[in-house]
Amino acid sequence: MDKGIRSALVTGAAQGIGLECALRLRADGLRVVAADISAVKKDSGSAAPGDLEFRQLDVTDMSAVTALVEEDGPFDVLVNSAGVVGPNTFVWEVETSDWQRTLDVNLTGTFNTIRAVVPNMRKNGWGRIVNIASIAGKEGNPKLSAYSASKAAVIGLTKSVGKELATEDVLVNAIAPAVISTPMNDNTAPEVLDYMLSKIPMGRIGQSTEVAELVSWLSSERCSFSTAAVYDISGGRATY
Repeated sequence: MDKGIRSALVTGAAQGIGLECALRLRADGLRVVAADISAVKKDSGSAAPGDLEFRQLDVTDMSAVTALVEEDGPFDVLVNSAGVVGPNTFVWEVETSDWQRTLDVNLTGTFNTIRAVVPNMRKNGWGRIVNIASIAGKEGNPKLSAYSASKAAVIGLTKSVGKELATEDVLVNAIAPAVISTPMNDNTAPEVLDYMLSKIPMGRIGQSTEVAELVSWLSSERCSFSTAAVYDISGGRATY
C-alpha cells in the first residue's frame, strides 16, 4: 500500500451512519477498515463496495480492539459510530443490565478504540478522531436515559481528549445528530420518534449521508483549527 494513503477505522460500519461514513471516506481516497459486531460480508449490501475491508469487532472487548489495530493499523482516522439505543422506558423501569450494556457500547467502546489508536497518531504527528454523539447527550430524551447519559459522556470524553492532544495535530471532535433515518432507530418506540421529530424545525428526519459529509471534513486536513468541539446536525433542533 502506498504510504501516502491514509487509513481509517470506522466502527458500527455494517449499516446506517457508520456505513455511510465508511463509504464517504473511501470516496475521499482513504483505505477504510469497516468494523462491526455483526458478521459483515463484502456483499452485505448493494451500497457496500468491495474495496471496503470488513472486520468483525466488539468494541467493548479491549483485547479485540487492540488486536485489530495491531493487525490492520496504524490508523490515521477513527470514526466511532458503534452504538445502541438501549432501553426505551422510564428510568425507574430500566434494568441494570440494559443500562450497563448501553454504557459499555456507547461510552467504553469509544474509549477503547481511542485508547488503541492514539499512540500511533501521536507517533506520526497527525490524526483525526470523530465520535458520533447525539443531541440526546445535550438535551436528554425522555425514556432514553441510558442512551442520553452515554452520549453526554461521549461529549465529555471528546472535550477532554481533544484538549489533551491539541498541540499534536491529533484533532478530536464529536457530532451530535438529531434523529437520523437508520436501522438502529427501527426499534425506537414510535412515541419517542414522534417526540424527537416534533423538536426539529426543519420538520424531517436527517439522512446518514448528511452526517457522513460532516465526518468527511472533520476527518481531513481541511479541518485544522477545531478540536474538542461538538457539531450539531439537527435540522435546527439544537439550542446550545
